[in-house]
Amino acid sequence: MDTNTAIDAFSALAQPTRLEAFRMLAANEPKGLPAGEVARALKVPHNTMSTHLALLMRAGLVTSKRQGRSVIYCASIDGLRSLILFLLQDCCGGRSELCAPLIADLQPCCSSKEKKRA
Repeated sequence: MDTNTAIDAFSALAQPTRLEAFRMLAANEPKGLPAGEVARALKVPHNTMSTHLALLMRAGLVTSKRQGRSVIYCASIDGLRSLILFLLQDCCGGRSELCAPLIADLQPCCSSKEKKRA
């Protein structure tokens, strides 16, 4: 990821509705959600939500797929990964012990969901 792409992604997330929409889509991976469901949950008009989702798509953070008459939106885990890696590139100057706490903090996001399902 280059600097301009990262700036676009951060700009897309730098608005409360878009940030909440992205978080909601990420929480519903890999299934995704229809735009109308996201709009209702966030109490945003449908046309406004479509604009927000389009900005997130242009930033590479959201994808869409047609399912019958609905458009299902999904968080782009690859886009999120690229953004996080861009932030952390050269973060510790080669001293992995500085990154260890961050890596440990990222681990529970998936392991806690696995534990909840069991």
